[in-house]
Amino acid sequence: QVQLVESGGGLVQAGGSLRLSCAASGRTFSSYVMGWFRQAPGKEREFVAAITWSGEKTYYADFVKGRFTISRDNAKNTVYLQMNSLKPEDTAIYYCAASRTTIQAPAFYNYWGQGTQVTVSS
Repeated sequence: QVQLVESGGGLVQAGGSLRLSCAASGRTFSSYVMGWFRQAPGKEREFVAAITWSGEKTYYADFVKGRFTISRDNAKNTVYLQMNSLKPEDTAIYYCAASRTTIQAPAFYNYWGQGTQVTVSS
């Protein structure tokens, strides 16, 4: 069992930066692939980024490549999403999730946080 709590969301102007954190409970955190998803109003939840248990491999959606960076600290049971050059279209609720696979679809993630709101003003 893994419990996830996101933090770090907020309101930022276009071009600004935010760093999201996701704190996990559970001794098996380091064995999970950790991912970030987002959901804007009226839209489906979409994959943003993921990182393998060792941190050796990372995966990104095309629309965030070069702007967002995912990282993890297994000693702190925490995964991060550094978001730079934010755009109004990045506005969404961002969710942290844990999976046993690297398949980048919500259905393959077993545990989810409650989400944190990110709003980017133009």
